[in-house]
Amino acid sequence: MVKSATVDPDGTARIGIYLTVSGCPMKETLTRDVTAAVSKVAGVARVEVELDVMSTEQRQALQTLLRGDNPVREIPFAMPGSLTRVFAVASGKGGVGKSSVTVNLAVAMAQQGLSVGVLDADIYGFSIPRMLGVQHRPTKVEEMILPPLSHGVKVISIGMFTKDNTPVVWRGPMLHRALQQFLSDVYWGDLDVLLMDLPPGTGDVAISVAQLVPSAEILVVTTPQLAAQEVAERAGSIALQTHQRIAGVVENMSYLECPHCDEKIDVFGSGGGQAVASSLSTRLGAEVPLLGQVPIDVRLREGGDSGQPLVLSDPDSAASRALLDITARLAGKPRGLAGMSLGLSPARRA
Repeated sequence: MVKSATVDPDGTARIGIYLTVSGCPMKETLTRDVTAAVSKVAGVARVEVELDVMSTEQRQALQTLLRGDNPVREIPFAMPGSLTRVFAVASGKGGVGKSSVTVNLAVAMAQQGLSVGVLDADIYGFSIPRMLGVQHRPTKVEEMILPPLSHGVKVISIGMFTKDNTPVVWRGPMLHRALQQFLSDVYWGDLDVLLMDLPPGTGDVAISVAQLVPSAEILVVTTPQLAAQEVAERAGSIALQTHQRIAGVVENMSYLECPHCDEKIDVFGSGGGQAVASSLSTRLGAEVPLLGQVPIDVRLREGGDSGQPLVLSDPDSAASRALLDITARLAGKPRGLAGMSLGLSPARRA
């Protein structure tokens, strides 16, 4: 995207930048970031950024550079050689804080240096753009979509394509197609982790995820409440039919720390997360761990409303520490080539 870069004798740096489209939503951000970066160069007194627009040929060349010249749009995370760990964050019912857990885990992983993406698969109840403070719409380059970046996380959501909070009224096949496009048409790059925020329940989207990304691991979010525990077990048990792995269980809203005496108050009961993990372990015949218990914190909700996740605004809070511990357990297994075929065959001697 760099068209030119020159420095005049008086110290004026003139930087030419190609925008992908004339109405690029990132032009102000690009201008600001380029100006800030070039201003730090020794000898530069002032910076002038000149914006131009790519031609059709240049956009096609950019798409080929990023995607290759294969016209078939494939889901990279479903390919046999993919090293990206995909977590489908699921819950049996709404209101358990699944999206809050998703965004905080994503940002925490990005803070650890991982390349992270979040796909808001909750088409009807999308909330990820607000919770991550996304300010820009995706950029379209030919048939490829470049996702916005917020807090170091790449993000895509149907909410970025609707106007004035318009509801999405679609049937199952449309949901499947939207999810397929988010996975194949969006240029995610080389991700370490992709978190998919699923709608509650075991409906169309959960089934589509299993079909489109069969290697996705299910991360079950529940609360200690008995009613939430029962439906969370059903959400996790879908792995029996889809043959997916369950990464573990996260118990959200586990307790409330009394601000006066530091006593832990079990607002929604106790033991629900461990009960879900134990039940799923029995059903699946494999250990499903309880990854952590996140206490109630008003700032967790406030951070979701303001687009500043708690793990960034107050990493030392009890809720943040619990989320960071869960992040460490999920991201503790590095990417690797172990067990993958390298496509090699022994050479024959002449």
